[in-house]
Amino acid sequence: MLVKLAQLLGDRAGGFYTAEIRAGGKRLGFEVVTLGGKRATLAHVDFSSGRRVGRYGVKPENLGEALEEIKQALAQGGQKCLLIDEIGKMELSAPGFRETVLAALDSPLPVVATILAKPHPFCDALKRRPDVRLVEVHRGNRDNLPGELYHSVLRHLET
Repeated sequence: MLVKLAQLLGDRAGGFYTAEIRAGGKRLGFEVVTLGGKRATLAHVDFSSGRRVGRYGVKPENLGEALEEIKQALAQGGQKCLLIDEIGKMELSAPGFRETVLAALDSPLPVVATILAKPHPFCDALKRRPDVRLVEVHRGNRDNLPGELYHSVLRHLET
C-alpha cells in the first residue's frame, strides 16, 4: 500500500518501505528499501543475530540508511511526505528509530506510516497522539487507500 502511495507522490516522498525476501515460494526475510533507492536486509532466517523476531534474525543497524533519509527530509523541510513502513517489532530495535519517528511526527511534514497492530507501549502511545489518524487497511479499502491518502497528503502540502 505504501509502495503505491510512494509511486503516486514521486519525489515528494521520502522514507522507506519493507519488502519480503522470497525464494522457492517461501518467505526468508525482509529488506528495507529507501525511496532514494538504497536497500539493506533487515531480517533473514539465516541471520544468527542475537535479536530475533519469530524465526528471523534481525540486524537493526541495517535500518540506518532509511533513518538517514528521513532525517535528511526533516532537515530540508519543504514539500515532502514521510513514509515509514513500518513501526514494528523489527524496526523498534534499531538504534535511533524511535527518536526519528518522534521527530517525524513532531515535524510539520505529513507522515504516513504502518504500525504494529498488537499492543506495544511505544506504538500504543503513538496511536493515542491527537495528531494521529488511524486507518485500518483491509481487503475492502486496500486498493483505493493509496489514492485517498495521496489526495489527503496533497491537500496538506498545498496549505
